[in-house]
Amino acid sequence: MSAPDAADDPALATLREAMRRFAAERDWDQFHSPKNLAAALSVEAAELLEHFQWLGEEASRALPAPKRERVAEEMADVLLYLVRLADKLDVDLVAAAHAKLARNAEKYPVEKSRGSARKYDEL
Repeated sequence: MSAPDAADDPALATLREAMRRFAAERDWDQFHSPKNLAAALSVEAAELLEHFQWLGEEASRALPAPKRERVAEEMADVLLYLVRLADKLDVDLVAAAHAKLARNAEKYPVEKSRGSARKYDEL
């Protein structure tokens, strides 16, 4: 079975086009270099992580609704920057994710990795 590409994913393609329009309308394309987008993505990922800082495992699974909404907004920021970065580098995110999942399946065979948090080179 071959991995689908972004062209087959209307939601991702629509989001990519919306991001292109959003940036073009504001003349932000000049700022959206891959380096700047990767940095912004990292900042947004840190802002996402901040919501979980100091929480225990159970608390991180049972966020109250207002906190969950803020987490969702940060997750959206991460996704938006990632989609924009992929667009700028002409990376098919869906295909790249499927390829990475296949590589991970080879590195982490079920019989060795099931129930283990160890890294592949420690299995």
